[in-house]
Amino acid sequence: MQDLTTGSVVRHLVKTSGFMLVTMAFQTLYFLVDLYWVGRLGKEAVAGVAIAGNLTFIVLAITQMLGVGVTTLVSHAAGQKDRDRALLIFNESLLLSALVGLLFFGVGMTLRMAYTTRLAADAITAQLAGDYLLWFIPAMSLQFAMVSMGAALRGTGNFKPGMVVQTTTVIINIVLAPFLIFGWGTGRPLGVAGAAISSLIAIAVGSIWLACYFVSKTAYLKFVRRDLRPDFALWRQILGIGLPAGAEFALMAVYLFIVYGVSRPFGSAAQAGFGIGMRIVQAGFMPVVALGFAVAPVAGQNFGARHPQRVRDTFRSAALMAAGVMLMLTTLCLLSGASLVRFFSSDPQVVAVGAEYLHIVSWTFVGSGLIYVGSSMFQAMGNTLPALIASFVRIAVVALPAFLLSRVPGFALHWVWYLSVVAVAVQLTINLLLLRREFRTRLNFAPSVVIVE
Repeated sequence: MQDLTTGSVVRHLVKTSGFMLVTMAFQTLYFLVDLYWVGRLGKEAVAGVAIAGNLTFIVLAITQMLGVGVTTLVSHAAGQKDRDRALLIFNESLLLSALVGLLFFGVGMTLRMAYTTRLAADAITAQLAGDYLLWFIPAMSLQFAMVSMGAALRGTGNFKPGMVVQTTTVIINIVLAPFLIFGWGTGRPLGVAGAAISSLIAIAVGSIWLACYFVSKTAYLKFVRRDLRPDFALWRQILGIGLPAGAEFALMAVYLFIVYGVSRPFGSAAQAGFGIGMRIVQAGFMPVVALGFAVAPVAGQNFGARHPQRVRDTFRSAALMAAGVMLMLTTLCLLSGASLVRFFSSDPQVVAVGAEYLHIVSWTFVGSGLIYVGSSMFQAMGNTLPALIASFVRIAVVALPAFLLSRVPGFALHWVWYLSVVAVAVQLTINLLLLRREFRTRLNFAPSVVIVE
């Protein structure tokens, strides 16, 4: 376990986010390489994989719901030096995650084709999305237990195992993808299904490997058979913290469903352009995601140890770091948006939609980075409801107007992008106001009682 309650807060943030950033860098590379190879198959393939990839936000919502609760509770236990409590939380979360993963697999496979048919602009795109999901749904199902293990390790301040395992799985994915997609060496090209199969193989290897970190006798966290029984009270506690955080990602999925729904009349080129733009944004946000993963345990351990000033210092330092990184991403997208999209597709319509999307939404990047850090602070203090309230308002600002505007003659997709800019500004304002309130109420710890004999 890494004690994050002493020493420089900035150093802890840099060190822990550095581990995560290595993982995120490789994950970013995977996103871009995967998109590059799929882009060679045509705009329908890009659109199909993008539509199928929307389910990733559902998985992120559910795994975030589990992972945030685990990281928060384990970090509090670690800050209080209560190892037995940390062990119980870890094992209960693993059992809960496995059950949820099985449920997701069953529902996802049952509704696979109905989902793709509903969102795709044409039958070819729908079929390609279905082919991809046939293998990608099992891959995502394995993520649940893997995320739970990684979240528990982060709560103890131990980022290295997750970094090593996830980086290796990404490398496996990158290497396998073109062989399976184009049939290199086998003469049997699998198309978009090959991209999903490579993900399934890589995640299966990573899940087994990460589990090995918990069998050592010297491990701070380990599998304890007596704790692998349902503790519904603890499950409620995990979900009570994680549910609002997971709902934030679910709202993002709602946003994507709305965009793909209103973009159907514009054809697969528009859906592909938006899909590429979204992937580029996701890739660019990886440093802030890594920072968020570091903020939660650093602030969480200090919250558990009752060090209010260190909790505030964590937010202040992380906010400055996030703003700096996002400012660089904004500049890149404003100056080179079309070139970024053109790397993945040469179709003029796809490039036009993707570049326009990047030029407009880039004005939200700094605000979104601050929102992400703020959400991590809510997680650290064990109250994620304020972040959910801010996210709900953001989606409300976009969803209903976008639906109504899509019925107006002359409707253009960039109207939705401008709505997004306004929505992020509103969300940032609410997020910061609620965070200030949380600092005032939850960091007002009662003084410790000292008994003098």
